[in-house]
Amino acid sequence: MAAATLSFSLSLDPQQYHNKTGTAPASPIISTKHSHFPLHKSNHCQFSNFLSFSHSSSSPAATTASSFLEDSFSTGRFLTNEELEKLKTLEHFVHFQELQSGFLWVRVMRPEEMDRTVSLLAESFSESMLLPVGYNKLLRFFVKQYLIERRAVMPHAATLIGFYRGKGESESGEDVDFAGTVEVCFDKRGANASPATPTPPKNSPYICNMTVRKERRRGIGWHLLKASEELISQMSSSKEVYLHCRMIDEAPFNMYTKAGYSVVKTDNIIVLLTLQRRKHLMCKKLPVVDHPSESDVSGSVEELPS
Repeated sequence: MAAATLSFSLSLDPQQYHNKTGTAPASPIISTKHSHFPLHKSNHCQFSNFLSFSHSSSSPAATTASSFLEDSFSTGRFLTNEELEKLKTLEHFVHFQELQSGFLWVRVMRPEEMDRTVSLLAESFSESMLLPVGYNKLLRFFVKQYLIERRAVMPHAATLIGFYRGKGESESGEDVDFAGTVEVCFDKRGANASPATPTPPKNSPYICNMTVRKERRRGIGWHLLKASEELISQMSSSKEVYLHCRMIDEAPFNMYTKAGYSVVKTDNIIVLLTLQRRKHLMCKKLPVVDHPSESDVSGSVEELPS
């Protein structure tokens, strides 16, 4: 698998990792490899089928905004009308894209999908850190606790997951693969308690913990990034989006640069004394558009960075 930006509020190495898994989590960080992959505009007929599938057979039970509300109520939080509306936005959000070899759609993670998201993140982090196999169970425990805590701050942050189906394959759940995940923070209340360095502004949207399965790398990381930006456009008034990229990760850096991100700050060399990799803090100002998804696919005929 390949990795992107991993950030856990744990006593783990809060840095970006680049490995077999994909892209990374919240206090520790991961990055993903991306291959050349020409894209094509979405097929709206296919989208309607996927949308129906994503709300039913992709998981054991259909989940609506009520599950998001139940999560919030279980924490004893009082939700404002604005927060309730944002929860509805998260529940209905779907980013769909037709790729050269199949179809990808991205939406907010549901409770019953947490375990496989944990497995993907934990495997990516473990491989990046070269941790002994004996630590995997403990790592999975910490990652799950982290995801539970992050889910509790919705709608101020959200974990997205992507599904992929190859062309010619059945539309049943058996032929749909879990392709990757990414976390998005929308504002200060959703910001991580222990952010990676250089520290991004807490009031600005932040993308992290992007991880892509190694067998599904082609273009998946790019569209997880595009889905994150699309959702930020709907959820936040701030259009300046931040993310981290390790200095040694050339492929993710090229992808972020191609997507319009530029370096605003870089870790001091002293950070190496803490056994962390030096990272760039990158920023992009999102355009103000009425239909973000349409602008996202406007350049889809171009090849993605490898």
